[in-house]
Amino acid sequence: MVTEGQLLWQASDARKARLNLTAFIAWLNARGHDFTGYADLQAWSIADLSGFWGAVRDYFGLIHEGSPDPVLSDAPMPRARWLPKARLNYAEHVLRHETSGDPARAMLHHVSELRPMATMSWAEVGAQVRKLATRLREMGIGPGDRVVAYMPNLAETVIAMLATTAIGAVWSSAAPEFGAQTVIDRFSQIAPKLVFAVNGYRYGGKDFDRRADLDRILSALPTVETVVMLDYLPGAGMRENALPWDSLFTGPDVPRDVFTYSRVDTNHPLWVLFTSGTTGLPKPITHGHHGIVLEHLKTAAFHYELKEGQALLCYSTTGWMVWNTLMMAPLMNGRAVLYDGHPSHPDARRMWQIAEETRASVFATSPTFIQMVRQQGIDPAHDFTLPALETLLLVGSPATPETFEWAQRAVKPDLWVTSHSGGTEFCSGTLAGSPLLPTRAGEIQAPALGVDVRALSEEGDTLIDAEGELAILAPMPSMPLYLWGDAEFVRYTDSYFDTWPGIWRHGDRLRMLAHGGSFVLGRSDATLNRFGVRIGSAEIYRTMEGVAGVADSLIICAEDGKGGYWMPLFVQMAKGVALDEAKRAEIIRRLRTERSPRHVPDEIIDVPEIPVTLTGKKMEVPVRKLMLGLPLSKAASRDAARNPAALDWFADLARRRQG
Repeated sequence: MVTEGQLLWQASDARKARLNLTAFIAWLNARGHDFTGYADLQAWSIADLSGFWGAVRDYFGLIHEGSPDPVLSDAPMPRARWLPKARLNYAEHVLRHETSGDPARAMLHHVSELRPMATMSWAEVGAQVRKLATRLREMGIGPGDRVVAYMPNLAETVIAMLATTAIGAVWSSAAPEFGAQTVIDRFSQIAPKLVFAVNGYRYGGKDFDRRADLDRILSALPTVETVVMLDYLPGAGMRENALPWDSLFTGPDVPRDVFTYSRVDTNHPLWVLFTSGTTGLPKPITHGHHGIVLEHLKTAAFHYELKEGQALLCYSTTGWMVWNTLMMAPLMNGRAVLYDGHPSHPDARRMWQIAEETRASVFATSPTFIQMVRQQGIDPAHDFTLPALETLLLVGSPATPETFEWAQRAVKPDLWVTSHSGGTEFCSGTLAGSPLLPTRAGEIQAPALGVDVRALSEEGDTLIDAEGELAILAPMPSMPLYLWGDAEFVRYTDSYFDTWPGIWRHGDRLRMLAHGGSFVLGRSDATLNRFGVRIGSAEIYRTMEGVAGVADSLIICAEDGKGGYWMPLFVQMAKGVALDEAKRAEIIRRLRTERSPRHVPDEIIDVPEIPVTLTGKKMEVPVRKLMLGLPLSKAASRDAARNPAALDWFADLARRRQG
């Protein structure tokens, strides 16, 4: 059995020699530094923010107007600004490699449940982006105007995003599986001028017509002047008065040397992402061109280790920040893989098939998906040919040591398995890793370059090998410029700087180790208070993943109204398996012996389904609020759940318990 922190893998000297990060360290050392590895580079990257991020700027040759200095303004978080005297454009950086090689080579691979695998070349993507951007300008869309999409993860959505940002307009997207009110809660905050939409989609083999939801959404967005519609779901029909997608691409191409990107200043918004909004209006996280370009170049090169020509496969919908990171592959002159559909339909072989067909070098997926692969008995090393695959990134939630060990053993022997932690707020990672470092079971390898991340005590002291609050002590380029509509930074400050002045409190529990590795232990507001001791839910989930017949679980701890706490464990069993007394006894025994007596729940409750957010995170906080007596309307948004019927079940349980 694997143990937490067990050494699983180290890169060979030959692999280390060809890393992007090895080349960057050599480049830095040729300019007067003396770095020997990741640790001293990371220490310098946070001690000299301007030096490090200036090096990133110069190493990748950012395209800009104006002065490249200073790298960072003097203002503290959250008003710090990057390259404040330069003007640049995100889309220009994504597409600048169009002529760096054969323009007919692939830039996008795209496949869905409605479409077979296809590719788009750099020349095709570039031509369509320039043509659409020109049409948007002709329609009166300009810098600062909001353009939104109710679209799946398709090539057309990428083209719409790049065209929007190319002209300085502000992008935002929502996945079409989002309910109407969820979309309204998001888009109504930013008053869009133009909407891209589909008429429906297919997921898990079922068709979903979204025209009625779209009608409701548009009726709540009075600022919308134009609707562009893609006829994606066969037979669903088109909205009257909507512009057909294809109608925007008539006429001659717009040559590269004629098209002008709108280069913008450091305060100019690039896109608006939204937090999950499980219990209130989602926060409109507004990022800038400058910070995202810097952060995504660094992350793609040094934490994903993407190289020229390589493909990045990451399952995502357009409602999750991961979708906005897919263009990190073209930033590195590589290929992005887009998939619209259920990740395990008809079974969990689907994503591995896509990885094989596209020769993906980096495959980013969730620990939950890996758990499905294991439960279905799929053997990637035997069933698929994956010679190009070098990296498996575990993202979205904490990964157990068992997940690390299985991936290392079952996919391919020289695979770099690593876990990242970040957030919508940064559209990037705060804790990451590098194949310069060893892989240890369950550990995130290191703080990301340029990120001064710590575990802090309630008093604000740095903790080592003890659980604390994940905090960031210095500005990151991709921190939000602001929350849309929050001109005085009031909501921003209340959300992230309310605990320690000038220090970002992220809301995760973190344990950092002396050698630099770390464990994210779950959300702070879902921490379990057990007999006065705080424990993380991730510890319980690790044990539950190893219990045969358990499909999923959720743990909360709620005040019982008598000065104590009630800690129930909700268990969803696999199809055909019963939660009988023997299984309950096994769960209790394993939690007591593998964790501690404090980890044993007060009650084990059989549930039909665990509620998760639209991005797949367990809805611990809403369930806790329901059990504390809040009505569903105040405890959670049904539209924020991927499976709202599961929330309804918990609401019914709460009502029954309260009599």
